[in-house]
Amino acid sequence: MRLHRLIAILLLIESRGKMKANELAEALETSVRSIYRDIDVLAESGIPMVTTPGPGGGISLMEGYSVNLQKLHGEEVINLYLTGMGIPFDAQTESGLKLKNALLKLENTLHAAYQEDIHKAKTRFYYDNAPWWEERAELPCLEQLRSAVWRCRLIRIQYRKVNGELSSRILHPYGMIVKQGEWYLAAYCEAADEIRTFKCERIVSVDAMDGEYTVPPDFSLEEYWLRGNDVFKQNCRQEEFYPVVVRAAKERQQGLRQYEIVEAKETEEHLECTLNLYSYELACRQVMNLLNDAVILQPTEIREYIKEQLQMLQKVYV
Repeated sequence: MRLHRLIAILLLIESRGKMKANELAEALETSVRSIYRDIDVLAESGIPMVTTPGPGGGISLMEGYSVNLQKLHGEEVINLYLTGMGIPFDAQTESGLKLKNALLKLENTLHAAYQEDIHKAKTRFYYDNAPWWEERAELPCLEQLRSAVWRCRLIRIQYRKVNGELSSRILHPYGMIVKQGEWYLAAYCEAADEIRTFKCERIVSVDAMDGEYTVPPDFSLEEYWLRGNDVFKQNCRQEEFYPVVVRAAKERQQGLRQYEIVEAKETEEHLECTLNLYSYELACRQVMNLLNDAVILQPTEIREYIKEQLQMLQKVYV
């Protein structure tokens, strides 16, 4: 969102004093041309931006001028950063309330031109990230986990395995990852004596412990996640693997891309795929929607489930 980028430019310049356009572009993952356009927008809105050419030059605010973004506390800035990445917060949670308060501070601080844009955005756009047919998994310990990661707090968790068993782990949280709306914790596990990835919805409880730790200086959360993707997927397949074989016409294969395709075989007319639907229960919740795009071939118990559902519908509608 451009509004988030404009706010980020002000935060960066006010905190560092002066930055070059290419440094801003690299930090915000955009082009230098976009940065200059954003600077023009900020200047036109009444914020006194100063551009100094030369080796020691850069972009800064006029001396003595402040947009009062320093009123924001560190966690509020983090909330803004996360929501700028597209990570939503429930308005009723602690994080959601912090984010709302941070945005209110910004609304009161920014130039009138921005306030008009914010009001317009509020009235013209509504973001609802809840799935249509199933509830998003609850994350009762998300606040404690985020706090532990941010403050480097040692924690003891109760973790529910796939088979329902609970295990106790002492963790050194290194970071959190959000993928397709699901949260994961990367942490050093004392019992395993290695870094592990934990699915946050399975963390039943979190207790802060005495003691401190430091994240190794050579640890990169992004590199760890990308490097472990294949291993993590394989582990998930072993622990949560429920294969469903389907056949779809080639022109209907687009509808299958939202599922985890383990194997695909192509003929002249059809595409036969093995989908991982993770468990029998989850498969039952999804296969009726799959019927719009494919024929379910295996397993037999899912075909029987579909027959039962269709018979029930027939009694109602015939």
